[in-house]
Amino acid sequence: MLKQALERSDTVVATVCGGSLVLAMGGLLEGRLAVTNRLGMDLLGATGAIPVMARVVDDGNLVTGGGVTSGLDVAIHLVERELGPRIAHAVEQLFEFERRGTVWRNTGITPVVYQGAAVSIPNTATVLDGLQGTSVNVTLGSAFDGDWDTTIATPVGKLAVKLHIATVNGIIQGTAAQGEEVSAFIDPELQGNRLRWSLRITKPMRLNLKFEAAVDGNQMIGIAKAGVLPASKLTGKRI
Repeated sequence: MLKQALERSDTVVATVCGGSLVLAMGGLLEGRLAVTNRLGMDLLGATGAIPVMARVVDDGNLVTGGGVTSGLDVAIHLVERELGPRIAHAVEQLFEFERRGTVWRNTGITPVVYQGAAVSIPNTATVLDGLQGTSVNVTLGSAFDGDWDTTIATPVGKLAVKLHIATVNGIIQGTAAQGEEVSAFIDPELQGNRLRWSLRITKPMRLNLKFEAAVDGNQMIGIAKAGVLPASKLTGKRI
C-alpha cells in the first residue's frame, strides 16, 4: 500500500524519525530525498535513499522529519502545503509552537560550498575588478576537489580506492584508482552538497557501480551500489 502511495502524485506520505528508516529498509525510498534521526543518517544513505541534513525534507509526495520533536514541524508544513500559510500560522498560535529551520526542497539556486563556506552563487561568478573596473570571470571549485584516500566496505572485504576530483570550467571530473586499474567518472553530477557518479570496474569482478557521497571538510562519506546488491559504505579522507 505504501509503495503504491509513493508512486502516486496525488497522495502524500509523511514520516518522522525512525519511520524513514523503516520505509528505506523496505526498499521504498531508493533515490528519494529524505531525513531521519541524526543517528540513522548513515544507514539511511546505505539503503539507497539520499539523506539530507535538515529538520524537514519535502520531496514532493514524500515528506520526512528528523528527530521525533520534528513531528509538529512536519504537521504544520503539511497544513501550509494544503491550506496555505494563514491557516498554518493560526495552527501555530493554537499550539503555541513555532516551526524551526527551513523546510528543504530540491528547488531554487544550488549553493556552492567553497573552502567550508556556503555561498549562493553559480560555479562561475562574474565579479568586478575594483582596481581596473573590468569584469572578470572567476571559476570556483567544489568541496570535492582534491585527492582522496577512500575505503569501500563490500560484503567480500574492504577495497582501497584513490579518487582524484577536479572542477574544470565549472564541470566536475574525476578518476578512481584501485591498484593499476584507473577508471574515469561517468556522468558526475553535483547536487547541493552531494556528488553522484558511476564507474565501470573489472576487479574483483566486472561491475557497474553507482556512487553517492557528501563531504564535510576533509572527510567524505557515502555509498557505492551495484544493481540490486546491498549498498556498501564509502568513507574517505582528503590527502
